Order: sequence, then C-alpha cells, then structure tokens
Amino acid sequence: MNSAILTASEWIPVCQQSDLVAGAGVAVIIKGQPVAIFWLPGQQPECYALSHTDPFSGADVLAHGLLCESEGIWSVASPIYKQHFRLDNGVCLEDSQVSINCWAVRFQGEQVEIGDFAALGGLET
Repeated sequence: MNSAILTASEWIPVCQQSDLVAGAGVAVIIKGQPVAIFWLPGQQPECYALSHTDPFSGADVLAHGLLCESEGIWSVASPIYKQHFRLDNGVCLEDSQVSINCWAVRFQGEQVEIGDFAALGGLET
C-alpha cells in the first residue's frame, strides 16, 4: 500500500495478487486508462499504481520499465528514453517539472484495488 491509502474513499478492484509479478510491473486498463501496477514484496509500501503512459514518448510502456532503488526511494525507468519516475509520487527524477498520475493501491485478501481513481486523475467512463 502506498501513502495515499489513508485518504482513499472509493476502491476499484483491478486484478488478483496472483496476476502481479514480484519485482516488476503489470499493465491494467481502468476506466479506459492504462495503469502500471508494481509489486515489491517485502518493501514498505509493497505495491504502487502509476500511469502506464510515458509522458516523454506518449507510449504505454512504464509497466515494462526497470525498477530501481536509490537511498530507499523506488522508481521505474522508462524503456523508451530512460527517464525515472518515482513510484511514491510519480515525479520524474531527471525533470521535476514532469510527473505522472499515481493512485493508492491495496490488497483486500487476494484482490488488488486502486483507490480514488477518478479523483486523482483517472478518466471517467
């Protein structure tokens, strides 16, 4: 769960925990928008949800990026132009003026849920 979990009021089920890959990302579509979910078992928090779209290339690729950790801060490196985006807040490490959407995520048993998707930048259907 990430830090936004404390304020989420609406939770959307998106997949099962068994659909996730430990130490990597998977892509899901929520209300028509591509979202990358990263699962880092043993870390705190251990699951993150970010936009799957790389803002520099416009391609839906971030779930396929490499996970990186530096001084306890996790990020994903885009496979296109290699910019890094923080998993906890979506800010680009190379250009802090650029960020991507991120959402609260939690496990409810085996169910993975995303919180406040519409309120935090998700598209309405």
